[in-house]
Amino acid sequence: MINQQQTEFTTQFYTWQNYRCAYTVDQPTNSTPSGIPLLLIHPIGVGLSRQFWQRFCHEWRHQQQRNLIYNPDLLGCGESDQPHIAYHPSDWAGQLQYFLQTVVQKPVIVVVQGALFAVAIELVNREPNLVAGLVLASPPAWPLITKELPKWQAKWIWNLLDSPFGNVFYRYARREKFLRDFSTKQLFDSPEDVDSEWLNTLCLGAENTTSRYAVFSFLAGFWLKDYSSAIAAINQPTLVVLGENISSIAKEGKKLEPDAWLSDYLAALPQGRGIKIPGRNVLPYESTAEFVKAISPFMNEFS
Repeated sequence: MINQQQTEFTTQFYTWQNYRCAYTVDQPTNSTPSGIPLLLIHPIGVGLSRQFWQRFCHEWRHQQQRNLIYNPDLLGCGESDQPHIAYHPSDWAGQLQYFLQTVVQKPVIVVVQGALFAVAIELVNREPNLVAGLVLASPPAWPLITKELPKWQAKWIWNLLDSPFGNVFYRYARREKFLRDFSTKQLFDSPEDVDSEWLNTLCLGAENTTSRYAVFSFLAGFWLKDYSSAIAAINQPTLVVLGENISSIAKEGKKLEPDAWLSDYLAALPQGRGIKIPGRNVLPYESTAEFVKAISPFMNEFS
């Protein structure tokens, strides 16, 4: 099943700063695309890439939505080049800004999973005219998205991981048992949803060990800064979608209830609105039908 999904859409490439970057464009079958396009931003983690969104893309069509879907691999992930560098949100935002300017060439709704909201913040700040709105799937708890990690500390963690120790750790972390245990404890609401499709996708994505540099950059915390002012400056309509059992992997937000989690964002976003649906932390994958149903009315407002 997963192989069929991964090869259903033809991979296309563009060049950004001499790096080859991959993406797919999902179009409705036997009908003309309509509505505003979606730009998907996948999460960063062991084995993760644009394949994270395949269930979402299939369900989007199943529910008769006709928007074009642009699904890129961030640099360091999937079929994009994986250079040995420390990645910052500004790097990925620059990549996506170029992608919007040269490939998409029209305004989009950005749909972003988890802590990659930091990248979306940087992107909308750089290219506000090409971001018409945002959908935030399980964004980090407010105490985390506004936490400023000292640069020296992030660099120290990066140097620790970018070593033989880090190489051994990554090989350990890409084992199926580790991925299953982590997904069950930290990501999914139901252990039964940590299925073979999910695990096979992660294992396949982690086969190339150079994918570890993007993961190490995320773990080092280069994305941790105080984004409170930048979030307050997002004037685009923004829909926040939280799982009814959302949880924080970091200590920040550990005791935060979903209603309070949501209230923090709605108090900060000038045009924010929110909704809770069944699930925990990876809603586009674990609660796909509910997630599509939740965001479709918001998307249709831009038609």
